[in-house]
Amino acid sequence: MIRFEHTEYFYLLLFLVVLAGIFWLYNSWKKKAVKRFGDEKLVDALMPLRSRSKPYIKFFLVLLAFVLMVFGIVNPQVGSRLEKVKREGIDLMLVLDVSNSMLAEDIKPNRLERSKMAISSLIDKLEGDRIGIIIFAGNAYKQLPLTTDYGAAKLFLDAVDTKIVPSQGTAIGEAISMAAESFDDSEHNKAIVVITDGENHEDDAIGAATEAYKNGIKVFTIGMGLPEGAPIPLYNQYGNQVGFKKDRKGQTVITKLNEDMLRQIAAAGSGSYARANNASSGLRKIFDDINEIEKKEIETKQFTDYEDRFQYFLAVAVLFLLVELLLSDKRSRWAGKFDFFKIEHDEKV
Repeated sequence: MIRFEHTEYFYLLLFLVVLAGIFWLYNSWKKKAVKRFGDEKLVDALMPLRSRSKPYIKFFLVLLAFVLMVFGIVNPQVGSRLEKVKREGIDLMLVLDVSNSMLAEDIKPNRLERSKMAISSLIDKLEGDRIGIIIFAGNAYKQLPLTTDYGAAKLFLDAVDTKIVPSQGTAIGEAISMAAESFDDSEHNKAIVVITDGENHEDDAIGAATEAYKNGIKVFTIGMGLPEGAPIPLYNQYGNQVGFKKDRKGQTVITKLNEDMLRQIAAAGSGSYARANNASSGLRKIFDDINEIEKKEIETKQFTDYEDRFQYFLAVAVLFLLVELLLSDKRSRWAGKFDFFKIEHDEKV
């Protein structure tokens, strides 16, 4: 397994744009200076060893060296010892609604982003529990299987948005069924947390929660949104808002939190329901209820030792810089002897 010790330094790669801009400005100035000096063919005749390609090769080597130095600072590490680790915890599947109604901004910044913030906070509080992620809209999809790698869970969570699914809708029942089927046959206690605005138009979510509880899986729900609702914003390909979703009559669609549905789902799954608002994500109540579930010993394999690999990246970076320093800006003298495109004309008197 590979991990990066200091991922925050990846932002240094943004300086590649700055370096490219400086190089472009320098080349533009250089070309203008040559034109002021005289005709380009005359300049080539006066400076036959001037190379047009080598400055680009040298700059490319500098860019490669910079990228490798950034990776050296980030410090890739390779797992060197895999051990069995025993923990006490439960298996938890998080079921997240990514339908367009989750873009409504009655909860700031919007329902989906607030949901992701709540899940991230929940992950930070977990100790020894296995976690998985299911996303759904018109259909359900497994985003992350059960794992104790909380870092990976956050990476997958960051990638979630409404565009990640091909069809819109709100298939809560299908998502609950998929989450229930995602658990293995271990004796660990299991729970599902559904985070949605509750607008179910596709299937029997209450029946799915009932079936899950019959298999020993508790179902909890968190309602994202306010009862008075909010319009659904529409965005263009550049991410700019261009209006709100309208129905066939041209009226703005208002999406409202369906608390009754979410309470019934939680009751059918022998769990509990909490509503998010602008002051609270509803997470604390659900987390307290989840903690009341008896935790059983979980045996997992994980890397306990990691070996640094930064030195390899820095060594290659230094090598590229040395090559760049030794590489002359001028054309090699011997290269001119192999000009196969030169045509000589014999003059006849």
